[in-house]
Amino acid sequence: MTSPSTSSFPSDNNGGRDDPDVVSQIALPDDVNITQLMSSMVERLESVDKTDWLLRPSAGRESCCIFKVPQLLVEVNSKHYHPHIVSIGPYHRGCQHLEMMQQHKWRYLRDLLVRTPSTGPKLADYLQVVALDEEKIRECYSETLTCLSKIELVEMMVLDGLFIIEVFSRFEYFEENLDDTIFSSEWILPHKDTYPCPPLGKAALKFFNYVVQQRSDKVLERYFYVGGVHLLDLFHSIFTTGIRDPPRENPSQSVELIGTVKKLHQAGIKLKKSKATNFLCIRFCNGVLEIPHIIVDDYSIHVLLNFVAFEQCYIDCDKHIITYAAFMNCLICRPADATYLSEKNIIENYLGSDEELTQFFNNMSKDVGFGVIGSYLQQVFKDVNEHCDNVWNVRWAGFMLKYFRSPWSFMSASAVLKALLLTVIQTVLSIFQFNGPQERRGG
Repeated sequence: MTSPSTSSFPSDNNGGRDDPDVVSQIALPDDVNITQLMSSMVERLESVDKTDWLLRPSAGRESCCIFKVPQLLVEVNSKHYHPHIVSIGPYHRGCQHLEMMQQHKWRYLRDLLVRTPSTGPKLADYLQVVALDEEKIRECYSETLTCLSKIELVEMMVLDGLFIIEVFSRFEYFEENLDDTIFSSEWILPHKDTYPCPPLGKAALKFFNYVVQQRSDKVLERYFYVGGVHLLDLFHSIFTTGIRDPPRENPSQSVELIGTVKKLHQAGIKLKKSKATNFLCIRFCNGVLEIPHIIVDDYSIHVLLNFVAFEQCYIDCDKHIITYAAFMNCLICRPADATYLSEKNIIENYLGSDEELTQFFNNMSKDVGFGVIGSYLQQVFKDVNEHCDNVWNVRWAGFMLKYFRSPWSFMSASAVLKALLLTVIQTVLSIFQFNGPQERRGG
């Protein structure tokens, strides 16, 4: 008995499908030969397993962790999803504008091998280790790598892998390598403070943290042993590890998205910079929405957008960055919203203008699947909406905004209150004076 996935599609004796008498019962145009069409389709069905898949059927498995960015995301943020300096792996291999750094990969490989002690691994050792896992490497990609032979894939993996290791190694001694093209060119690596680097896993985190400049050394040390399926997942994990999803609620329940900065302000919600070091740690309590500080520059937006694409494609990872993107997209609808968050020091904007910052956060979650229920900010969305739906909160906020927004409005409101108070006192005194003598006469 054959399994459903391997059985051949029946082309003959299939219950009358090819019977001319059955076919003749259906009215068809004269120029359509149904028998010929069925024969063509059956042939195609029988060759399904031999297809060079653009997206392999096994792409949903946990072992598949490297993806081409979905076209919907590329169309929105195309310049951020294509490498500008160096390609790693097969997807952008051979691009002419990346050839310059391709040459430096071979230089770095040569220097690494020359520096390796005589008792250390040789080039043949690296090639052998990678060759043994060649099939597993192919299974990591969502597409069939028919463009690469086994030899080409092994060569590419060894060259790219050792290039990355050499970059991390030289980064450990940053100042000693300032005469190297890669380290002396600020358009390749930004010049920032440096620090010693430990072995590979730690070195990777140090390197990426240096580029994005998000976490302190003390905080970063907590994540040295987290692990990941590849470098992007490793860096992704230092932000998402420890962020827990809320308990599952009734699927029939719904939680709406929150309003913009302006709408929350009008509802009396205060936005405040949080002391948390992880930009995902957002909380709402007693009418105050606390949002951690985040730096937005040309380097961080590449990382964030790749996080979004990875979460969208990889089945076995948290969707916390997508949730964060949706949250920020809710807050920022127009440049004035971005300006407010910058003034509160919640966002440190190096993109150039508030218009660009607004466009980035609007595009970050565009065409990305997201649902509030089940997300790690589910309770925050729910509590903020409940606050905004409370009519007394809105009325009190409106009163405060109208009469206490500026010193002049405060003085005006104070004058009105004083006049009202004096009027009340005068009225009470008049009543007392009117009633007083009558009471004495009556006594």
